[in-house]
Amino acid sequence: MTSPSSRHVLIAGAGIGGLTLACALNRAGIRATVFERADALRPVGAGLIVQMNAAVALRQIGLCDAVVAEGERVEQTLILEPTGARITGVDVRSLQQELDAPMVAVHRARLQAVLRAHAGPDEAVRLGVSVTGFQDDGARVTVTLSDGETVTGDVLVGADGLRSAVRTGLLGAQPTRYSGYTSWRGVCSGADLVKAGQVSETWGRGARFGIVPIGHGEVYWFSTLNAPAGAEDAPGQTLAVLQERFAGWHDPIARLIAATSPERVLRTDIHDRPPVAHWSRGRVTLLGDAAHPMTPNLGQGGCQAIEDGVVLGECLAAPGSVEDALLAYESRRVKHANALVVRSLQVGRVAQWENAAARFVRDALFRRIPESAARRQLQTLVQAVR
Repeated sequence: MTSPSSRHVLIAGAGIGGLTLACALNRAGIRATVFERADALRPVGAGLIVQMNAAVALRQIGLCDAVVAEGERVEQTLILEPTGARITGVDVRSLQQELDAPMVAVHRARLQAVLRAHAGPDEAVRLGVSVTGFQDDGARVTVTLSDGETVTGDVLVGADGLRSAVRTGLLGAQPTRYSGYTSWRGVCSGADLVKAGQVSETWGRGARFGIVPIGHGEVYWFSTLNAPAGAEDAPGQTLAVLQERFAGWHDPIARLIAATSPERVLRTDIHDRPPVAHWSRGRVTLLGDAAHPMTPNLGQGGCQAIEDGVVLGECLAAPGSVEDALLAYESRRVKHANALVVRSLQVGRVAQWENAAARFVRDALFRRIPESAARRQLQTLVQAVR
């Protein structure tokens, strides 16, 4: 049995979860090598909210303050009608003080840069190659890379996203599950158009629009729309499509869309997968979207990947066998993450309702839910990490 400090952990994917794990291992003095398909970690992508539970996890590996410095603190979350009328909301500023845990909205690329800076030496992250297959002989794991090279280590972690090659090798080919709606995500220099620290999501007929200030003078926005899978915008027409679809919705939605360059808008159909009971076999395990891809309706996809990375790092640094470490990781993470997959899917279905009567009842019910109930849900997520 190898000691934890002598282990070499192979990680497929340099997304948020894979890099968080590399940071946790580097902090524990364990060697890790990350293989990333992209040939550079470019400043692309959109924003995300590092919720309090993920911030607590980052604090455990010494990175919370660095991430907070790269984004904007969230003070209030709101759900609105297209007119701008309030449905419900939460004062998260007071909750952050109560729990001593920040909530910060940040550009994904800035979060990734913080993680990369603490993931180990330059050679710890190998760009331009991906894991295409693996062989676990019981004592070591050998991965095959996209350039034909093979690399051997003590553990393989599939952090390679929704369509993970490691997951396919571990669990077999399984179809993804389409949610019934597509999304657009954009980033613009529009901080003067929004209220600092205020995050909102507006619910309309089969459509939503979210607004998230992410610091550095930028605003991340997202929209969803019920649509058949695989539909695409005509070339050069994305912003016009969005302006037409959200015409008449409250300010500053139209102005945020107008302030966004076309190349800074991403369209993505929303998929997840039904939860599975196990993510591991032998010396191979999964993390983040490779393990438990979820719809974005709770804003927990990236947050759960961060939690995965921190917990798996702790388990691999503990005395015992690799197999015991992966069993401990699953026991701490599977039930919790899978429950969020289910809940997120349910919230999205309700939020995307088209029927006017159903939406009227939904909004009325949400107005009656006391803020204390929403606060308790956030408290529960934080307590699960601690």
